[in-house]
Amino acid sequence: MTDRRHLAKHLKSEIAKNHIAKKPKQVLYVWDYLEWGGAQIYFLGIAARIKHETEVRFVFPRATDRQLVNFCAERGLEYEFIDSVADLKPAPSLRRKIERHRHKIKSELALINFLKKHDLKDSVVHVELSPWQSVVALSRLCRCAGQVFVTMHNALPAVSKWRRLLWKLKFSLIARFANFHIFPSNEHAKKSLAPYVSAAFLARTPVTYTNVNPDEVDAALASDFDRAGVLHRFGLPTDKILVFCLGQFIDRKGRWVFLEAARAVLKKTTDIAFVWITNSVLSKEDGAKIESFGLGGHFHLVRSENVGGEHLDLMKFLRLADIYALPSFVEGLPISLLEAMALGIPSVSTNVNAIPEAVKDGETGILIEAGDAAALAAALEKLKNDAALRVTLGRNGRAWVLANFNEKKVAEIALRNYRASFSRRGEGL
Repeated sequence: MTDRRHLAKHLKSEIAKNHIAKKPKQVLYVWDYLEWGGAQIYFLGIAARIKHETEVRFVFPRATDRQLVNFCAERGLEYEFIDSVADLKPAPSLRRKIERHRHKIKSELALINFLKKHDLKDSVVHVELSPWQSVVALSRLCRCAGQVFVTMHNALPAVSKWRRLLWKLKFSLIARFANFHIFPSNEHAKKSLAPYVSAAFLARTPVTYTNVNPDEVDAALASDFDRAGVLHRFGLPTDKILVFCLGQFIDRKGRWVFLEAARAVLKKTTDIAFVWITNSVLSKEDGAKIESFGLGGHFHLVRSENVGGEHLDLMKFLRLADIYALPSFVEGLPISLLEAMALGIPSVSTNVNAIPEAVKDGETGILIEAGDAAALAAALEKLKNDAALRVTLGRNGRAWVLANFNEKKVAEIALRNYRASFSRRGEGL
C-alpha cells in the first residue's frame, strides 16, 4: 500500500511539473470592432514583449484603421483580418436595440467560427469580449481553445438588483470553465468583480496594469526635437501655453467639458491654446458644436494619422504639450494619460474609476470631478501661471508612472499567467 501511494504521489508530481513547464503554442489577440485606443495599445505592448517566447498573432476586422495596422507591422507582429464587425452605434429605440443585439450575436458567432480554423488546443486566446455581455460566445470559445483570457479595463458599474443577479449568473456560467481567466487592468476593476465571483477566483486573478513602454518614452525624449518646426507644420502657435488631450473625440472622454473649460480660460487670458489629437471621424453636428464655442484659432483638432505612422511619432508629438488634460466621465486607466505623465507633462484628469491610482491630487497631478468645466479651467489656469508647479508635478508624475505602470513588468505577469493557466484547474465561483 505504501509503495502504491508513493508511486501515485510521484506520478502526480511529474504530471504537475510537465503542466507547469508547458508553454502556449501561440497567443492570439482578438477583437471584432473598429474603434481602437488604449485596449489595443495594451495588447501591442504585451505582444511585443513576449513574441520571442511564443508565437503571437492579432485578429481584427479588415476595415481597421490603417494606423493601427502599421503599429502591428512596426513591432513585427503578425495579423489576420476578419470580415465581421461589431455594431457599436447608439441604440436609442427598442427596435434599434434588438437589431444591434442580433448583429452582435451574428458577429461574435462569425468571429468564433473564424478562430476555429486555427488549432486552438494549445493556444491562448486573449479576446476583447465581456462575460456579462458575451457569455455564449465566450463559452463556445472555451470549448475549443486551450485557454481564454479577457481584460477588464473598466470597473463594473453600479446596476439594478435584477441586473446584478443576471450578471452573477453569467459570471457563474463562464467561470465554470477551468480555462477561463480575467485580467483586470487596474485595482479598481478587480475590486468591482468581488460581488460576482468567489474569493478563490478573485485571488487567482492578477492585475495586469495599463502601462507605458519605458523604452519608447525614453526614445521619444531623446529624439531630435524641432519644436518650432513641428508647431509650424501643424499650424500651432509658438508663443502660447499648449494644453493637449489625446484620445477619441467622444462624450465619455469629456470633449465638451474640455472645450467649455477652454472658453472659460480664454475669457481671462489669450496666451494659451488647446489641442485634441484623435483618430475619430467627426460628424457635421460635431463640427457645428465645436464652432459654437467660439474658440477660433485657440482650438486645434489634429488627426493622429497626420502625426505619423508609428506610435513613437505620437509620443514625440506630445512633447509639444505644456499641460495634459483628460476630463473623462468613464475610464479604466487611460494609456494616453500615463504616457503624458511618463513624458513629464503635468496632467489634469478626473476622479473616476482607476485614474486616482495614477493621479495623486497635488502630488503627481491634479484631480477634478467629472463634468466640472469650472474646476478644469481653474486647474489649467493654476498650472499656466505656475511654472514651478508644472515642473514639480511633471517630475513626480513621471517617476510614479515609470515605477508602477511599466510595460516590462506587465508583460512578465501576462506571460507567466498564460503559461501557468495550462496547469491550473478552475475553482468556480
